[in-house]
Amino acid sequence: MKKPTAPANLSAEQFIRRMKAHRAPSEVNKIQPAFETGKNDLHLGVRHGQIVALAKEFIDMPIDEIDGLLDSPVYDVRAGALSIMGKQAARKNTPAHIKKELYDLYLRRTDRMDSWQLVDISCHWVVGGYLLDKPRKDLYKLARSPHWWERRIAVYSTLLFIRKGDLDDAFKIAEMLIDDDEHFINTAAGGVMREAGKQDIPRLLSILDRYASTMPRICLRFAIEHLDKVQRDRYLGMKKVK
Repeated sequence: MKKPTAPANLSAEQFIRRMKAHRAPSEVNKIQPAFETGKNDLHLGVRHGQIVALAKEFIDMPIDEIDGLLDSPVYDVRAGALSIMGKQAARKNTPAHIKKELYDLYLRRTDRMDSWQLVDISCHWVVGGYLLDKPRKDLYKLARSPHWWERRIAVYSTLLFIRKGDLDDAFKIAEMLIDDDEHFINTAAGGVMREAGKQDIPRLLSILDRYASTMPRICLRFAIEHLDKVQRDRYLGMKKVK
């Protein structure tokens, strides 16, 4: 059966046309190096707030059209697609089968999310939200990925679990990645430990007692940010065991 055509006002083509109307003249077709991926991405120069506002207008875009946006070599367009996905996934009246389609699409197209900004736009809603009441083996598979953005998806998706008071997977995945050699995993793992630690300080301190002397410094600084000064100084002062 032939799939229905998307309404013209909700098509990927119309979204891109509307997005181009918001670009700054000085930024048209500008290529900026994406320092975290080592490749160049085409940027339209559309401000993040404008991308989010436009995504809200296109919240009912069909899955196939979103998939088309993810094919774009333009960073802003992919950011728009991910913002739409996040808004659909977070909306209470989005049907369960659509949330499943969003989840499947997200995991199938992780290659299009190869920057920390793109990961952080919506993985907690699309992935974390879908897995709130389901087994989470996919997160552990992502946590073992050779691609750092997939490992970031694994740990960052647990933020929604933390909001619900569900801390086990957040701590476990952060601990799996605690010695990662990628900066953007260090910041994510440390940040997740900090947020989970707000609800379970003893568990955070137990992890820090074991790893503070060896874990990457930036990960440690993120993890201890909300501890008191005495505790922060103690962990920062722990020396590596030779």
